Amino acid sequence: MMADLFGVERVQGLATRDAIVTVDEEAALIARIDRQQLSPFRFQGWLGKRLTRSFGWSYDFENGRFDKAEPFPDWLETVRESAAVYARLPIDQLVQALLIRYDPGAGIGWHKDRPVFEHVVGVSLGNAATMRFRRRRDKAFERLSVPLAPRSIYHLSGEMRHHWEHSIVPMDMPRWSITFRSLTATIV
Repeated sequence: MMADLFGVERVQGLATRDAIVTVDEEAALIARIDRQQLSPFRFQGWLGKRLTRSFGWSYDFENGRFDKAEPFPDWLETVRESAAVYARLPIDQLVQALLIRYDPGAGIGWHKDRPVFEHVVGVSLGNAATMRFRRRRDKAFERLSVPLAPRSIYHLSGEMRHHWEHSIVPMDMPRWSITFRSLTATIV
């Protein structure tokens, strides 16, 4: 890891940038997400506080099944293109979109994205959040926290994607996100 000018550790495979969309674009995206048929996140009989919907591909955490989902709606294409440009990926590699609305008290526990996915590119909307990262080092965890400002984007790849777990701290305010993923070479 390398330290930047502010003393924050930089890990290979983690990139962030503020203001990927404008305030007006953010409001329109939030309204579009809220008009979707969002469903509570389900994991092995547990019902999460966040609401989700997938496009392109879907991973069902109840039965461990990975399958095709509805195609991307037209309104997601502009933000998908911005995410692809930011991540320096061809747009057609971002084949999955996950919409999430985090109601007050919702977060995401420690996890790594499923191995079928490679690049993870997320757009954070609504309110600021904290994304935490950890990886086991000997008998302890190495940890890192990254603020996600409203309208910001992040890209997880390489070391950060495969060797670190991440989570989102539960918040008192609502938050929305759009997460795009590519597939691993073995799936394509």
